[in-house]
Amino acid sequence: MTRLFIVLISVFGVMFSGQSMAKPTPENTLSISAAFEFTSLDPSKNGYIFSRMQIIETLLDVDEKGALMPALASHWAISNDAKTWTFDIRQGVHFHDGSLLDAAAVVKSLKIALQKHGALRKAPIEQIEALGDHQVVIRLSSPYVVLGAVLANYANAILSPSAYAKDGEVLALSSTGPYQLYQFSPPHKLVVEKFDDYWGKKASIPYASYLTGHRAESRVLQARSGQADIVFGLDPASLPILKRLPNLTLHSNAIPRTIVIKLNSEYPFLKDIRARQALSDAINRVGIARGVLRTPGAETEQIMPTSMSNWHLNVPNKVSGGKAKAEALLAELGWQKNKDGYLEKQGEVFTVRLITYADRPELTTVATAIQAQWEAIGVKTKVDVTNSSAIPMGHQDGSLQAALIARNYGFIADPLAVLLADYGQNGGGEWGAMNWHNDAISRLLSELEQTTDAQTYRQKAQQVAQYIYNERPVIPVTSYVQQTSVSKRVKGFHFDPFERRFLLNEMELIR
Repeated sequence: MTRLFIVLISVFGVMFSGQSMAKPTPENTLSISAAFEFTSLDPSKNGYIFSRMQIIETLLDVDEKGALMPALASHWAISNDAKTWTFDIRQGVHFHDGSLLDAAAVVKSLKIALQKHGALRKAPIEQIEALGDHQVVIRLSSPYVVLGAVLANYANAILSPSAYAKDGEVLALSSTGPYQLYQFSPPHKLVVEKFDDYWGKKASIPYASYLTGHRAESRVLQARSGQADIVFGLDPASLPILKRLPNLTLHSNAIPRTIVIKLNSEYPFLKDIRARQALSDAINRVGIARGVLRTPGAETEQIMPTSMSNWHLNVPNKVSGGKAKAEALLAELGWQKNKDGYLEKQGEVFTVRLITYADRPELTTVATAIQAQWEAIGVKTKVDVTNSSAIPMGHQDGSLQAALIARNYGFIADPLAVLLADYGQNGGGEWGAMNWHNDAISRLLSELEQTTDAQTYRQKAQQVAQYIYNERPVIPVTSYVQQTSVSKRVKGFHFDPFERRFLLNEMELIR
């Protein structure tokens, strides 16, 4: 496949020849709608959609509780010093191009992934080598307990050797999943075809299509009209209407994602911990969970859900008195309300620009609720709805003041890898802390990378969680619930709480 062909793919979309002469039709195709765009065949860039559509697979997988399980590696072992990981490569596995999976293919994919953006680059890897045809060894310079979880991430998918150009660019998405690529039309449409030579549970649905639906209203219309069989990321406000439709079933599933407010701790009005605590106290989380998101019980003051017990503190949520506490803290800092009802000190009005993005429709309504609650204590708040890319850009150039985001703590099975990215760097990461640094947290996170004892790991994780809870570099608001509509012509729908795959090969279409 030439570079010119890659350009044609990205501009016009390309149909790939499948294993059969059949073509996708509404009757033989499962149609899916969600908010994610894609622009590249490279798993390090857009693997989240290729993993969900079950084109790509990794050495290890993750079960519904976040525990590692075999995938393309049928078994793995870790040396006593935790610096050598040995993987037995599953035999008899075919790539979509017909070639067989072996140790050499695994080594090639991992070495290429190691050179690209992703969590694998941060692992202390000294060597990746094949031992014969069916064993791969990864040697580390120091223990790295999250290596298994990192290898299970979509960015480290195993592709056929023929899928790569000499420079490591992905030319074709030939992997090992139960579905293979049929049509690639970035950034909005993707069609997959079942792969009859799949090594595991084979798919029964011939084709599945994915369509990006940016606007929440358009996804609701797709659900109502039957244009899409499965629609992810529904606006909670639409649920009462959808519940009345006889052709749909609605699913609400908790996921390891949290709505949080990312703060710039160097922004003059937010430097003091008491100011950040006041903004947190002023938020009526119960009201937002019940009235805005329609998910009672989702309110939280912690970044991690209860399912991630090592990182979740046993502290009660505050449900009353928050406004009075917030006002007292701000008065302690010298802020007084002016004639317009806004807080003022030394001629400056306490103002915050809160940005968010429309990819997740609930964020806009939550931002509006928070704006009203902060205005009630005298904080002049401006909400801007923009693109999600504005958040890392604002972090990099220092312009961001506050951002409402949906942070996924489960895209790597062990949240330590996410926390290292968000809080382990000096000043924090693009989706975590900003201009906030705690020496104790940096030390603890570094130690956790090499901590193999479960009890010690939990103790250190709890300390990290306590520092974040106390100092509020980010403000958690609610835990996340994924709202999904499923057509009643679909049988066997099941939701993956880690959002790794849509479980297409476990579903059937009723005719």
